[in-house]
Amino acid sequence: MRLINVRPDRGTALVLAILPFALVILAYVLGSAERLALNPDDKLLPSFGTIGDAIVKMAFTADNRTGDYLLWSDTAASLGRLLAALAISTAVALVVGVLIGMLPAVRAFLAPFVGMVSMVPPLALLPILFIVMGLGEESKIALIAIGITPFLIRDLAMRVEELPHEQLIKAQTMGASSWLIALRVVLPQIAPRLMDALRLSLGPAFLFLIAAEAIASDSGLGYRIFLVRRYLAMDVILPYVAWITLLAVLMDFALVKARRLIFPWFGAAK
Repeated sequence: MRLINVRPDRGTALVLAILPFALVILAYVLGSAERLALNPDDKLLPSFGTIGDAIVKMAFTADNRTGDYLLWSDTAASLGRLLAALAISTAVALVVGVLIGMLPAVRAFLAPFVGMVSMVPPLALLPILFIVMGLGEESKIALIAIGITPFLIRDLAMRVEELPHEQLIKAQTMGASSWLIALRVVLPQIAPRLMDALRLSLGPAFLFLIAAEAIASDSGLGYRIFLVRRYLAMDVILPYVAWITLLAVLMDFALVKARRLIFPWFGAAK
């Protein structure tokens, strides 16, 4: 029997999915125990007890200076920036992507420009954004939007071009205008693909968010990580990294569930 044809049952698949996480945790526990045995004050690999104390302090103990629960205030600040940027990127990509994919004239006009812009490293633009827009929320949101919008536009444009040409011809034969074709034929078919593209953009979006907050911010998850790194506070950094990862996973899960609920036919077609 070839390995390509071996399909694990449900229980085996669950064990295989858990195994990498268990191995990483085991490696951390062993490494932490070894380092702490040599130096009880070691900060590089704190014990789970130390990490738990830090979580309690950051999430469930009010800060003496501000009175805020730092983990939750940082999360609210970061998610506000991230969601605003995702909303802007989605709206721009939906309009421009459909126009490029549908209209040959717009494709000739904008496709080369979007392709060129998508090659610009967004982080290289961060100093420019801070100079032009200042150190406020606008520059951070702009960095995330600039970082993921070109990818979304190109992906949607390609998905529109992949639609069966016969559908567009039939719609025109029945008297549909370009606007009606976009609204009734193109949009329903690319909307679930847009949600998949957003899922793929979550990783880069969090990257740009953390980078912007690390350089110029007074709140946010990235700000807190780079603030405590000067004290080698791995007991705070590690939970924050894990929390950021969990937020990204939950957002990805929510997009999958929303796509299946709103567009049940899409998963069945795939």
